[in-house]
Amino acid sequence: MKTRYEFEKTQRHPIKRWTRGVHVDNKVLDQLRDIAALPFIHKHVAAMPDVHWGLGATVGSAIATKGAIVPAAVGVDLGCGMNAVQTTLTASDLPDSLIQVRLAIEAAVPHGRTDNGRRNDKGAWSPDQVPAAHLARWHKLQPTYDRLIAKHPKCRSYNNANHIGTLGTGNHFIEICLDEQDRVWVMLHSGSRGVGNRIGMYFIEAAKREMERYFIGDYLPNQDLAYLVEKTELFDDYVAAVSWAQAFAWENRQSMMAAILAVIAKQFPPFEVNDMAVNCHHNYVDREHHFGMNVWVTRKGAVRARQGDLGIIPGSMGTPSFIVRGKGNPDSFCSCSHGAGRVMSRGEARRTISVQAHQLAMTGIEARTDSGVLDESPAAYKNISAVMAAQSDLIDIVHTLRQIVNIKG
Repeated sequence: MKTRYEFEKTQRHPIKRWTRGVHVDNKVLDQLRDIAALPFIHKHVAAMPDVHWGLGATVGSAIATKGAIVPAAVGVDLGCGMNAVQTTLTASDLPDSLIQVRLAIEAAVPHGRTDNGRRNDKGAWSPDQVPAAHLARWHKLQPTYDRLIAKHPKCRSYNNANHIGTLGTGNHFIEICLDEQDRVWVMLHSGSRGVGNRIGMYFIEAAKREMERYFIGDYLPNQDLAYLVEKTELFDDYVAAVSWAQAFAWENRQSMMAAILAVIAKQFPPFEVNDMAVNCHHNYVDREHHFGMNVWVTRKGAVRARQGDLGIIPGSMGTPSFIVRGKGNPDSFCSCSHGAGRVMSRGEARRTISVQAHQLAMTGIEARTDSGVLDESPAAYKNISAVMAAQSDLIDIVHTLRQIVNIKG
């Protein structure tokens, strides 16, 4: 297999970057080098073409480790990922105007912004309005969560049932798309909401306390790279908590997809969901076998792409997304990018991108185009075509999707 990665030899472990033709900031390179300096890295650090700066570790990286995990390298949006289904509907089945469809989906799935962009309590269900099906999903998850909280009370979040079936904010989204044959798809991106964030932050701080306890902190290239050591109770609790958060995120996405399909069933002609359905996490850690050894693989903003694995790589709210099939490239630890990757911080995007420019970029897509979503405008992201070209040895494109309705968190 012809490789496309760029190779950098560092003092401790090398870095392999699938970034040919894609801009990478110097601060991102520095952060990758900090990760590569950790003593328990297995073989090398793999950076995807969407790689960009993140808390502790770069977003868009796959990190294999022996005997330790860095909680900040997993992140705080634990289990965040994608869900997409192909329907039997085609473009000819759709109405000329899709605004009522967007408004109906926004009403069915709580999301964290009002129409003028301010955050508010619309991001969660009111306690007396949580659908029974969503509550059933939470009750299935609750016993394991209660055991976690009994041991680690500071992981507690009080609105978990209210967050099942809700989108969140930031780069989370719902879209209706058309593929290359004009078949209708429903796609969404969300994670474990407030409870996953609380768990992630708790264990990041717990790892820092472990570094202080054993006088290791001063030897770390970055304090956010504090780690937990395998075969300790705290390590086992963290792995169990991340696994639970992934399950919560999965149930959350399944709840939203069911609600969206119910909306579409009322708005469009009768349809069925095809066998083509894709689900994938892109903020998680798992035990895997690579280069002859069982190791922990952290994917922060990366998708598992083993031979035959189906995945989803979204562009931005105004650019194409892709259903992909993994090639199982061992050098990437069988991973690929999870999106286009940011080129602007949210603050920079709000200062730089005008409403007029955003509206032009969203021509032909039913979506909000006010100032409240400028931080998610296409100009805030890398060129998705360049990102896809840079990882052609990691995945094959199965379908190209263009959105016709977009709902942002």
